[in-house]
Amino acid sequence: MDMEVGRVGNPLKRKFEALDSAPPEAEPMDTESVSIPREYQLKVCEVAMKRNTIAMLDNGAGKSMISTLMIKEIGRSLKSKDSQKKLIAFLVPTVHLVHQQFKEIQSQTDLLVGQYYGALGVDVWNTENWEREINNVDVLVMTPQILLDALRKAYICFEVFGFIVLDECDRASGNHPYAKIMKEFYHKASIKPKIFGMIAPPVVRKGTLPFIDSTLQMGELESLLDSQVFTLDGWVDVELEQYVSSAKSVCRFYDPSPINLDIKEKLESAMSKFNAVLLELEKSLPSQHTEINNGWKMLKDRMSSNNSNIIFCFENLGLLCTYEAVKVCMESSPMVQEECEVFKESFVQYEKFLSEVLSISEGALEHKDPQNVKGGLGSLATDQISPKLLELLEIFRSFGKDTELVCIIFVERIIAAKVIERVLKKTDDFSHLNISYLTGSSSRVGVGSVSSKGQLEIIESFRDVKVTLLFSTDLEEGIDVAKCSCVIRFDLPKTVRSHIQSRGQARHEDSRYITMLERGNTKQLDDMLSILRSESSGIDTAINRESTDSPLKACNTKEVASYVVESTGASVNADSSISLVHRYCQTLPLRNSVSPKPTFEFSTEGNLHRCKLTLPPDASFQTLTGPAAGTRNASKKLACLDACKKLHLMGGLNDRLLPLKRGSFPKKDSSLISVLPSKKVPLPEKDSTLKSDTKLAKAKGVIPGAGTTKRKELQGSVRTRLLSGTWGDKLGDVTFHAYKMDFACNIVEQKYSSFVILLESELADDVGNMEVDLYLLSKFVKASISSCGQMPLDAQQVAKAKCFQQLIFNGLYGKLFVKSSESRKFIFETDELSWDPSQMYLLLPLESEDIAPVRLVIDWTGIHSAVSTIEFMKKNARLNLQQRETVDENTSIHMREDGTEVNSVTIHLADRSATIDGLKEMVVVAVHTGRIYSIVDIVEGTSGFTPFEGGCDASYSSFADYYHKKYGIVLKHPQQPLLLLKQSHNSHNLLVDFRKEERDSSEKDGYGAVGTKPQQRAHIPPELLVGTDISTYILKPFYLFPSVMQRLETLMLASQLREEISTRAGCCSIPTSLILEALTTQRCNESFSMERLELLGDSLLKYAVSCHLFLKHPEMCEGKLTSNRTRIISNSALHKFGTDRKLQEYIRDFPFEPRRWTAPGQHSIWSSPCDHQLDTREVPLDNRYFTEKTTVKLGKTCDRGHRWLSSKTVSDCVEALIGAYYVGGGLAAAVSFMKWLGIEADFDHSLVEDAIRTASLYCHAPKAEDIGALESKLGYNFSTKGLLLEAITHAAQSEGGVHYSYERLEFLGDAVLDILVTRHLYESHSKVDPGLLTDMRSESVNNDNFALSAVRRNLHPHLQRVSSLLKDQISEFVSLVSAMSTSALTPDIKGPKVLGDLVESIAGAVLIDSKLNLDEVWRVFKPILSPLVTPEKLELAPSRKLTELCDSLGYFIKEHYFTESDLVHARLKLQLETVLLNGQGSGPTSKAAKGMAALQLLQKLESRGIRSSKRPKHDSDSEPPPLPQQERDVDSSGTECSSQKADVPVIPQIETKKGGPRNSLYALCKNLQWPRPSFETAETKSRTAITFGDMTSFCSFESRISLTIPDSGKLELTGEARGDKKSSYDTAAIAMLRELERRGRIRIGE
Repeated sequence: MDMEVGRVGNPLKRKFEALDSAPPEAEPMDTESVSIPREYQLKVCEVAMKRNTIAMLDNGAGKSMISTLMIKEIGRSLKSKDSQKKLIAFLVPTVHLVHQQFKEIQSQTDLLVGQYYGALGVDVWNTENWEREINNVDVLVMTPQILLDALRKAYICFEVFGFIVLDECDRASGNHPYAKIMKEFYHKASIKPKIFGMIAPPVVRKGTLPFIDSTLQMGELESLLDSQVFTLDGWVDVELEQYVSSAKSVCRFYDPSPINLDIKEKLESAMSKFNAVLLELEKSLPSQHTEINNGWKMLKDRMSSNNSNIIFCFENLGLLCTYEAVKVCMESSPMVQEECEVFKESFVQYEKFLSEVLSISEGALEHKDPQNVKGGLGSLATDQISPKLLELLEIFRSFGKDTELVCIIFVERIIAAKVIERVLKKTDDFSHLNISYLTGSSSRVGVGSVSSKGQLEIIESFRDVKVTLLFSTDLEEGIDVAKCSCVIRFDLPKTVRSHIQSRGQARHEDSRYITMLERGNTKQLDDMLSILRSESSGIDTAINRESTDSPLKACNTKEVASYVVESTGASVNADSSISLVHRYCQTLPLRNSVSPKPTFEFSTEGNLHRCKLTLPPDASFQTLTGPAAGTRNASKKLACLDACKKLHLMGGLNDRLLPLKRGSFPKKDSSLISVLPSKKVPLPEKDSTLKSDTKLAKAKGVIPGAGTTKRKELQGSVRTRLLSGTWGDKLGDVTFHAYKMDFACNIVEQKYSSFVILLESELADDVGNMEVDLYLLSKFVKASISSCGQMPLDAQQVAKAKCFQQLIFNGLYGKLFVKSSESRKFIFETDELSWDPSQMYLLLPLESEDIAPVRLVIDWTGIHSAVSTIEFMKKNARLNLQQRETVDENTSIHMREDGTEVNSVTIHLADRSATIDGLKEMVVVAVHTGRIYSIVDIVEGTSGFTPFEGGCDASYSSFADYYHKKYGIVLKHPQQPLLLLKQSHNSHNLLVDFRKEERDSSEKDGYGAVGTKPQQRAHIPPELLVGTDISTYILKPFYLFPSVMQRLETLMLASQLREEISTRAGCCSIPTSLILEALTTQRCNESFSMERLELLGDSLLKYAVSCHLFLKHPEMCEGKLTSNRTRIISNSALHKFGTDRKLQEYIRDFPFEPRRWTAPGQHSIWSSPCDHQLDTREVPLDNRYFTEKTTVKLGKTCDRGHRWLSSKTVSDCVEALIGAYYVGGGLAAAVSFMKWLGIEADFDHSLVEDAIRTASLYCHAPKAEDIGALESKLGYNFSTKGLLLEAITHAAQSEGGVHYSYERLEFLGDAVLDILVTRHLYESHSKVDPGLLTDMRSESVNNDNFALSAVRRNLHPHLQRVSSLLKDQISEFVSLVSAMSTSALTPDIKGPKVLGDLVESIAGAVLIDSKLNLDEVWRVFKPILSPLVTPEKLELAPSRKLTELCDSLGYFIKEHYFTESDLVHARLKLQLETVLLNGQGSGPTSKAAKGMAALQLLQKLESRGIRSSKRPKHDSDSEPPPLPQQERDVDSSGTECSSQKADVPVIPQIETKKGGPRNSLYALCKNLQWPRPSFETAETKSRTAITFGDMTSFCSFESRISLTIPDSGKLELTGEARGDKKSSYDTAAIAMLRELERRGRIRIGE
């Protein structure tokens, strides 16, 4: 039964009588456009700008828009002021709303916005974090508790705010953070911010209230917020009705639910019996064990709640839902993780109870299968579900198959949402609905509850209409679900707030608000009428208060006792003191498995109460008695306040009133109940801080610094100016710069026509004369470009050349036909072919050298033919093909009528007739598709009547039938044989040898290689093809042009940057190829990248800055020199240098995308629209365009030229360009480039003379023969002996009359040896991978290597003024070196730093004495440092070597560290197929200890024949059977293979996205230390498309997965076939995970 209640316009003017009125007509609501304010919104904004205001508007009226307008205006005024910075705070009660308002303000304003809530780790922020936020943002969107805590800890001063917005401000009462912020800070502030509150009418906090109470509450709210309520009067009713949707209210009545007393009695009997058992068990609990008693109480509450849910479903939803409720309880039945026998027995009894209830429910369902309710709603008997639920299902059925239905159903309990969802999903009538359920933000964790993350995902799915039917217990106001068309109150609202918020969710046009009422239930009617009256009363109160303009009453801010720390301003008051005491206790260690908590004892003194506080034994003090108070609670607060003060004075709380950390104490989980058991694995020490640091780094607002990998920046890109042209609109002759393009294939028979590139601008010599290698599928082509002077073309030739270029490029890579309304048009008859002035050049074919051997001659024959083809296709009447429904049976394509009969020699094309021999290698254009092909051959024995084989659709009987039905073409010569055509309409990246890449990838991953794809061929009747005089020799280069032009364009870009640098810096010209290399990252997949140059540039930059600082600041100590150098060469500084010169716009950071490349005149069909809300190619360096999200696609450019770059990439590019200028132009060029960047790196030789002069004054303490002996060992005679003396004098002895030491020279020598070794490696190993080059430098340039060189060259005896302790260390090291059997130090041997410093300081001395002659320094130090490392002799550190070896073999290592006797001990575990290897080591640091343990493991692996990166055959290719216990392998430490665990591991639900299953399997293997699985893939090719879900492909991939489980053998499975290789890996991984679950090896979470 329906009862229409009515639709109203302005909810603030809604009267109770409106329930019986008809709804007025309403205009469609614009739910998407939120950027254009309405008139009533501007009116509210105008008022709110003049005074503190509480805006009372209904849901959907756009309160957020009003606040955004105010934020935009106030933010502008705050920014324009020169005084202290003011912030804007936007406070919202829930995390959902933080996300929503953050996005809204960020998108609608140009202010810097941050979002803050507990899950981001904001709770653990310190002063530095908050100061950074205050300096970096304008608007803080946060939950009020975060602001309250920050204010109390004095991290934020309240006076810093100029404007505060409070959403849902009617919550501001009692102990809500809104109220506390206003009372504790706002009303006490001398300078108050502007306040703007937002509420939906009326102000009724709880239940329903009469007019007087509503008036009182509204007055209290106004006083607290120091604001006046503002409502909209009737003058805007019409506008509100136009833009604000108001749901049509409808009542649906249902009959009372009949209660089966017999079944109810059985259920109650079962519950009574269970409760009796529970009471008996409770008597057996230990009386003095607090933790067990608390756990028992939680257990009882959980079971009681489940029982209540079962009875609720029985009485309100029927037997079927009761049955489902019992199943839900059984599925979520908790598991005991406690040894207590009482707990175990209680769970056994509880499971028996649930089984009994389930049996009662099944028996009452009259033999109907409760697991299967298929067959629709009619199959549900009335005694299976309640009349109330049946009425709800009838409502759903009345919606029909409405695909636009988006509905929310509000229920009272979570269990109701869960079980109704289950029933609906099992019913055929509702199979078209996507159903989910949502629990409110205030819901406690329990049966069916949804996590915060899950709630966000469900709300997003509901917004995107992926979920169409949402059951909810609560949905906050402000959660914008604009498409919601129906709201159903299955259970009545308890409060006015609940009623208004639920009704407000129906925001779609013509939405409905359905209230379900029990027929004859007067109490329900009275309750609803009371809610409606309270709503109307509250609205009238608001309107009346605003019309009377009554003055605000002063807020009654009763003085609360508090304590303030004078040094910081942090405060705690009586209200917040209790929670602070509890927080302090939580930091104390556990005792006897009991969580530390304070205890309170109360005593009475007349009418007063006192509280005695007792803290745990490990607290700063134990007992304290507080002052007397009127109530027990007040006395408790005062006692805690005194405790907080005392704790601060005793050091238990710091000056921010935060508990001091007393070390890492284990946290005991107070809950004894867990839905799924989990295994706790102790983490190594190094991970304990990593977790908190990571959490802090992820907190919103703590944007990673410039120059870091984590920070991603949106950057623009620069255009290539050399490609631009102004000749497009010229009517006269044009003179171009001509560059010839020749192609040479490694297959001599393959011929390519030469082409000419015509540009308006002249190219640099090394750009206009270049070569590029192109890698095709089965051949190799070298393209060469050479300058050929100038070439003039007249206007007619230019026009024809443009036509030629447009026809070929659009026919190959674009479209010759575009859709226009209901038809299609030839692209030459549209505006789609406009030429962009920024890209103006011509690519034209040349006559062969046989015809024109001396000068360039354009092949005008082919160009004229292209023009003729265009004219023919323009005139052909059949180009606008008819739709299949309107095909005229007598219609045929217009052919040239030359009277020639069809015979075996002549073939009729669309525009001509030709002999069979004349067709070979001809380029043709298909008139029905506009595609360009080349003719391969005539298919003998075929005709238009040949059965069609072009696809999976069997509805076409022949080729003639296909073209008739699909294109409306009747073949005129169907008896002609079909032509076999070569088709290739996809451009490819030919700059990369993908065959080599694929081979390398296959060898690396162990995956099966994929064969080459077959060439595509097409069969088309001749009469559908327009012939041309263009040969395939001319067409073939067009497949090479995208890659050739890509390389040419990037060289032009590099040349452009070189020219800009040379103009300003006067640098000598260096090769463009070096500039390009420095601008190209590895992500581009080119044969070159910036990494090698970056390595060189890094060392050169360090050297240049070190020299500059050393010479310019002769009095500066080594520490300050190092600090200044670090500041200058840091990644953040380099980032600023680079972005100041806009280098980021030149960086190439993404592989070439051939399909997005377009030639001039080509219409792009692969667009990438810009969604960055920027109108220019340049992107400002602004926090709005920074992110740390790992999901952003790096390098990919949108159509406007924007792309995301890693911030560190800019820094790397700066270093690479320094390296490029050093390689191309020497040190002078590199220094000039650095100066252009803004880096101070002067090499003033007068300062060198000053340094030499100063050193010449040093006393010669050593004997002359000692100096001579050292010079002899060095092979260098110092002009200034004082430099050598300085270099060998230790700093420890610089006090005793000696005022110099080697520290400054060591600073310089460190940089000198770095650049010399790096330069040597760069020049000597030009083909070495950059990563290997970095390892070689690290192995060569380090203190241990330098110390070893000092001992081998016997330099250490010359060290002056060394303490006895250092002498002992040196002697010990010398002894160890002399006893070494290898050339490398073991991880536990560290060279004394003083020896490494000695080598570096001598290098610095030689540099200064030789007046900065790097070559002379290298002549001296090359023999000292020899033997220099080579790729063949590179010895990686044992830990690194072990890691790489295990990565290549698919093994996983577990680490454990502990400290004992001042030594760090490391234990490494490595699980092989049949044995668990252990490695142990110790050392002064964890790194050294790990190195020794790794060395031990490497030796054990080598003894088993595992010494390379390939897994031995006996370990992977054979199938190790399960071994008997006594025959299992045991390593030397006596540890057996231990794959079998007592607890079955539980893994999270498998991610279905691509790569998710593999990641789940790899994580499992890593956790259990199983060897990584391997895959073998078989590929099957098909001539027809194969469908795989939403994807179609001509290839099918099927992967076989192999997983070796230690001690259990090898498990092999085959996954399902998929259209791509990696998806087939995922299906195999899923199959493996499911098989492991079936075998009981794992459990997969739901």
